[in-house]
Amino acid sequence: MESSIFKPSSMDLIRAGLQDLDKARALFDQLKADDIPDERCAELLSVLAHACDPDVALSNFVDIANAMQSSQRDLKHVIPDNNALKRLVTVLGVSDAMGKFMRFKPQLVEAAAVDNCNSHLFNHAQRRARLLKAVGADPDEPAMPVASKDLAEAATALRSSYRNQLAAIIAQDAVADDPTSIQPTISRELSDLADAALEGALAIARHETKGSEHVRFTIIGMGKLGAQELNYVSDVDLIYVVEPVDKDVDHQTLIRVGTKMGTMLQRVCQSAIMGVAEQPLWQIDGGLRPEGKDGALVRVLSSHKNYYEQWAENWEFQALLKARPVAGDPDLGQAYMDMTRPFVWSASKRKNFVYDCQKMRKRVEDLIPAPLKDREIKLGRGGLRDVEFTVQMLQLVHGRTDESLRTSNTLDSLQRLSEGGYVSRKQAVRMSQDYRFERVMEHRQQIWSLKRTHLFPDLGRASVGGLEKKRDIDVDEFNQNQELRRLARAFGLHPEELVDKYDDTRREVRHLHLDIYYRPMLPVNAQMENDQIVLSVEAAQERFESIGFGDPDAAIRHVQALTAGVGRAAKINRIILPAVLQWLGEGQNPDMGLLNWRKLEENFGTESGYLGFLRDSTSAAQRLCHILSNSRFLGDALNKSVESISWLGDNDNLQARTREALDVQTGSALERFGSNINEFATSMRAMRRHEIERIGLSWMSGVISDSDSLKAMTDVYDAIIDASLTWAVRHQIAAFGVETAPAGITVIAMGRYGGREVNFSSDADAILIYRPADDADDGQANAFAKKVVEDLRNILQGPTTLEPKIELDLDLRPEGKNGPLVRSYASCEEYYESWASTWERQALLRARYAAGDAELARDFLINIADPLRYPTTELTEAELQNIRKLKARMEAERLPRGVRRERHLKLGKGGLSDVEWTVQLMQLQHAGDIKDLRVNGTLEALDVLEAKKLISAIDAIQLRKAWTLCTAARNGNYLWSGRANQADILPDDIYSLGGIAVYLGYGAHRGQHFENDLLAVMRKCRDVCQRLFYGKTEGEAAAATTATASAATQQPQTAPRPRMHVIAPRLERNRRRAQR
Repeated sequence: MESSIFKPSSMDLIRAGLQDLDKARALFDQLKADDIPDERCAELLSVLAHACDPDVALSNFVDIANAMQSSQRDLKHVIPDNNALKRLVTVLGVSDAMGKFMRFKPQLVEAAAVDNCNSHLFNHAQRRARLLKAVGADPDEPAMPVASKDLAEAATALRSSYRNQLAAIIAQDAVADDPTSIQPTISRELSDLADAALEGALAIARHETKGSEHVRFTIIGMGKLGAQELNYVSDVDLIYVVEPVDKDVDHQTLIRVGTKMGTMLQRVCQSAIMGVAEQPLWQIDGGLRPEGKDGALVRVLSSHKNYYEQWAENWEFQALLKARPVAGDPDLGQAYMDMTRPFVWSASKRKNFVYDCQKMRKRVEDLIPAPLKDREIKLGRGGLRDVEFTVQMLQLVHGRTDESLRTSNTLDSLQRLSEGGYVSRKQAVRMSQDYRFERVMEHRQQIWSLKRTHLFPDLGRASVGGLEKKRDIDVDEFNQNQELRRLARAFGLHPEELVDKYDDTRREVRHLHLDIYYRPMLPVNAQMENDQIVLSVEAAQERFESIGFGDPDAAIRHVQALTAGVGRAAKINRIILPAVLQWLGEGQNPDMGLLNWRKLEENFGTESGYLGFLRDSTSAAQRLCHILSNSRFLGDALNKSVESISWLGDNDNLQARTREALDVQTGSALERFGSNINEFATSMRAMRRHEIERIGLSWMSGVISDSDSLKAMTDVYDAIIDASLTWAVRHQIAAFGVETAPAGITVIAMGRYGGREVNFSSDADAILIYRPADDADDGQANAFAKKVVEDLRNILQGPTTLEPKIELDLDLRPEGKNGPLVRSYASCEEYYESWASTWERQALLRARYAAGDAELARDFLINIADPLRYPTTELTEAELQNIRKLKARMEAERLPRGVRRERHLKLGKGGLSDVEWTVQLMQLQHAGDIKDLRVNGTLEALDVLEAKKLISAIDAIQLRKAWTLCTAARNGNYLWSGRANQADILPDDIYSLGGIAVYLGYGAHRGQHFENDLLAVMRKCRDVCQRLFYGKTEGEAAAATTATASAATQQPQTAPRPRMHVIAPRLERNRRRAQR
């Protein structure tokens, strides 16, 4: 044989993009051995340079050539010219899976290389006709074509014809000089092909289902299919609608037959079928139908309407924007569209519509696993979903009044928005380019294996980053990444250039969302682009309303005031306000947030650098917006101390201060204001306000936990009371003219203060005790102690300053309100030994040293308190009854008038009081024997009780959950409303409940969910309390809890409760006194 002329050098192979040179030579030698002409081999080498993966393309081409020779088919007939060769090789380089299919299906080779019937140019009707003919149905039947072939034959023909057309579409896409320019065309062709496949599958279902001739059946495409934006490999979102052909068909039969048809058509599309070798087409997702996957597979039109009128959530109306009849009865499909369009275009007026849609988008982002967040082309930040979300929100907000925006395709809608003046031409072009680029990347990733994926290639350690931080780029490593190299060649880029372009695109999409949706809400003079968008007054109001502003006119005035002028503050506001408006809109009260933002600028904007700090620190600005729109208390507090804003930029600054740091500050105040009680009181109370602000900011920002916030507040109280007592002692030493104090004085913390469970609105329960010094008489010591206590109370709660007072509650002292404010150690010893009630023993469980004379406190706690609170003898039945009666009486007398029991977080059924009294009762019963139970905190004691098996794990969980939830709700209520006297009362209105819910991790406007969850937890807690505290059986406790819940639901919201629950105990006490 004559030696071959075609002998490519290594450089020729490298220029063609081949990497495995030895394998490439062997493959070319194999082609020559199979009598492939040299000219064809040379042309093959030339076209390989245009393939995304030349090595795989060459390997698949050789396999196809061998398969054709084995089946004695003429390769020249299938690939008649160089143009056909280029089309085929390009497809083989872009889709390894299609190459493997082609080895066994020569018709796919012909479809990709030649496409004799020009199927890539088919319109919707032609594709429908081709696939209906494949299953033996009449294409001219508009509503109810029926297949004539049996199931296996029809399904095989349908799938084979579908893939032939798919191969032609892939070839058209792969050989395009600019794949981004034809991307919309490709997606539309794929959608038309899917429509036709569904029509064919429905024809098969009619043939296979008895009684189908009595059912009108239409298929509504949702998502990308509905918008004619389908991918190569995507699940297909569908909704099925049925109606009877005539009135003789009863509803039950209609639904039964319709369900069988729907099940059969899904089987044809997505399932393995006996006798069918062709693989399924794609998965069908019915999750967007009414009630989701739990709902009926098919419904009549009126059932759909009833659902959308009564039950549908906001996101479902956003999903309906993409709805389109894709197959089946066209008249029924149009009736469905006519029924749903009013719902879609009035959806933006629904309560919290845009907020709910934004939260749904955020939830989707949060569900992406951390290693994939920067690889998600579709759902990730700056991905396809961001573009679609931006366009859809603008459509839904403005399409209510502007019918030109009522389209479903993303790029078409973007063009309409630009023409309508809602988006600038420049922004529309940039977003369109970004969208097409990301869609082409997504398509190329899917074509390769013909599998569903939306992921950018795995870059190893460089996979994380690209938005907030730069990637760790290694060019050599990127060049070795075959997947990345293949994708980059599809765009004519080097691998590192593709990564840069991908990251630049994501950043631009994220930036454009702010610029397109929020920047036009600023006045014209505050626009940053030359290509300005000027919204009409009505359009601006619609946009402010859509993101949650209740008074859009006021919001517009605030924004105009903030951006007016040439000052530094106005310039910075023009830069950051679009993002600020978005973040404020995510809060419960955006109007309050924007007003607080304006107040901050009016108070500090011209002299403070806080705006520049917020411009440079995105995280601090976002945190500030979250706080201003969700907390009246902290909004007011920030307007008094703008330096607190700087804490938001650094988690370390938000950490609660240590006791040592607090003591340094109080020590400095003692030195500076040692002779002026007004100035010292002001400094102490301001310190408390400042620390509430710091801890509140930290808690809202998620820097510290619930329990840490309580401990931090307790440290603040301890430090302030200790310093105040020190000041008072020093002052009275000078006033008495003595060198040393005639008495040592200590503060014993009680109640929640003693348990280190101080919340933002707490008072400080305490007992004050003195002991005469060795050289002082009792009279002088008593007089000295009284004066010290007088000073102490003036500092903390007297009219010495305008700062909010710190309530020192001394009601738990011996003899309660009737006893002296301060009592000597000896008097305490005598009282507790002779007169202590059971409730006082219980109260001492929380007693701990807080301030003053530590040795005196130690003697009191060890010698007096411990024997009483940790008794070695068991409680008698009389003592148990006494405790239970006291709890009932205390809750009845202290419950504010007109407040229902189930709405009180502290005294209500299942509230804090139930948990604390239950735990304390068990401490009284067991702490004498179990030293680990000798703790002050409720949760600490509960942990020990559970560990020692004195309480079941299930009961402990219920008590712990109720205590934690009610405590957090009290704190949230205070920060939300700024009213300490209302912190314990659960509001009735859903709006305020939503404000509190934000603090417990719920999204804004989730008040009803929060209320339901809280009341359910409290009811379960009450059930545990009934058994463990009141000694009821499980059945009795459940019955009592059920009765309480029933009464709560039946009682009118505004009806005041009868006062017999207060009067009856008093009548009983009077009766007993009379008998004595």
